[in-house]
Amino acid sequence: MSATSDTAAGTVITRFAPSPTGFLHIGGARTALFNLLFARRHGGKFLLRIEDTDRARSTQPAIDAILDGMRWLELDWDGDVTYQFARAERHAEVARAMLASGHAYKCFATAEELEAMRAEQRANKQPLRYAGRWRDRPESEATEGAPFVVRLKAPREGSVTIQDQVQGAVTVNNAELDDMVLLRSDGTPTYMLAVVVDDHDMGVTHVIRGDDHLNNAFRQLPIYRAMDAIEGGWPEPTYAHIPLIHGSDGAKLSKRHGALGVDAYRDELGLLAEAVSNYLLRLGWGHGDDEIISRKQAIEWFDLGGVGKSPSRFDLKKLENLNGHYIRNTDDAQLADLVAKRLPFEPNDAQRQLLTDAMAALKPRAANLNELADGAAFLFRMRPLDMDEGAVALLEGDARTLLAQVHDALAAAASWDSETLDAAVRAVAEAAGVKLGAAAQPLRAALTGRRTSPGIFDVLLLLGRDESLARIADQISKPN
Repeated sequence: MSATSDTAAGTVITRFAPSPTGFLHIGGARTALFNLLFARRHGGKFLLRIEDTDRARSTQPAIDAILDGMRWLELDWDGDVTYQFARAERHAEVARAMLASGHAYKCFATAEELEAMRAEQRANKQPLRYAGRWRDRPESEATEGAPFVVRLKAPREGSVTIQDQVQGAVTVNNAELDDMVLLRSDGTPTYMLAVVVDDHDMGVTHVIRGDDHLNNAFRQLPIYRAMDAIEGGWPEPTYAHIPLIHGSDGAKLSKRHGALGVDAYRDELGLLAEAVSNYLLRLGWGHGDDEIISRKQAIEWFDLGGVGKSPSRFDLKKLENLNGHYIRNTDDAQLADLVAKRLPFEPNDAQRQLLTDAMAALKPRAANLNELADGAAFLFRMRPLDMDEGAVALLEGDARTLLAQVHDALAAAASWDSETLDAAVRAVAEAAGVKLGAAAQPLRAALTGRRTSPGIFDVLLLLGRDESLARIADQISKPN
C-alpha cells in the first residue's frame, strides 16, 4: 500500500492509534477528539488504527471497549478500522528495503553482549543506548546462521528540529539517539517501524498525540527520510504533541483523580456523552471564555494554536457540574430513555411516560443519570412504602395527626392541580398554627418514603390523586 491520493491532493488526514491493552482512557479519548475536530475543521479524514502488535497484552475485550467508547462519544472515524498486526509483512518489507539500501543493518549482538554493554554504560554513568558495534562490521564476522536483528542506521552528526504545532521548535542532537531495532530476531517488526509505515500508507498528514511521544518523533523521522531517499513519496507528517492530563493536585493522572475508562463515566458515574466531550475539549484547549461548546461549534473553532503547552488538570467535580448543565438542557424523553436503563425493572409504556413527565421536576436537582434514577424511584415503589431513616423521623410525634388533616384536605380538593393542592396544604398548616414545612415534610415522607424529593406538589401531580391519597392513608394508619 502506498500513500493515498488524498494526501497528494492536500487533504488533511489524522488518526487515532490506541493500543488495545485496556479500556479507552480519558487521555486517549481527548486525543481522539482533537484529531477528529482538526480533520473535520479542514474537511479531511479521521482514521482509526488499533495498534495490536503486542500480542501478549492485546485483547478483543479491550478492542471492543475502545470502539464502544468512541461510538458513545461520537468520535466517528472514516472508513474501516486498520489493525496493525495484520500489516506485519508490509512493515517487514519496508525494513528489508532499508537494509538493502544501506539505511539499516544486521546486528548480531547477543543478549549477553548487550547486557555487558549496558553494564559498562551504567558504570560510566552514560545513557543506555546501543553503541553501534555491528553498524559498520561485515556480516562475515558473524557466526554462520547466528540470529540477528535489523537496526536503523540513524544519523550521528548534526541535529534535527521539529516545528511542532503545539510545542514550537524542538531540537535534538542526533548523537543522543541510537540505532533502534526495526525487525526483531524472529523477523517481526517493532512498534516504532510499524507506526511510521502505517502512518505513511494511511496517508496521515498530521500526527496529533500526547507529548510523551515527542521523543519518538525524532526516532521515527529517519525512517521517513530513508524511505523517501529509496523510493520517494514519503513526506514527513506535521507533528502536534499535546501535553498530558494531570490530576487536580498537579500529579500524574491516576484512578484516585477519577481517571477511569470512558465506559465508567457512562455506566458507573452516569454522565452524558455531550458533557464528557465538552469537558475533554476544554482540557488544554480554549476559545475565549466559552465553556459550553457544541460539537458543531467545536469543529468550526478548533485549531492547534489554541492548545496550551502546559498539562491540563482533570477535575471530576467540574465535569459533574458541566454534566448537570447538559442534563438540564436535554430533552425529557431522551433523558427518560437513559434513566429507564438504570431502573431495576423494564418499564412499560405507561411507566416510561410517567418517567418522562417526571424529568422536568427531577433534572434541576440532578448532576448525573444515577441521581435522576434515584430521584425517580419513588414513582414506582410498591405500597406500603418502606421508610428510610430520615422519613421515619419526619413522621414522629404529632406528624401523623397533621398528616391525617392534610389527607382530608387533599381528598376534598375540587381539582388536582398545583394551585389547588398548594392552597389545601397551606390551609391545614395555618389552621394548625405551623409553618408550611411542618405539613409538607411528613407529606413528603408518606408519598416517597424519603426525606428529600422533588417539590412536594410535583410529587402529588406525578403520583396522581388515587395513589397519593392511598400512600398517605398507609402512613396515617401506622402506629408511631
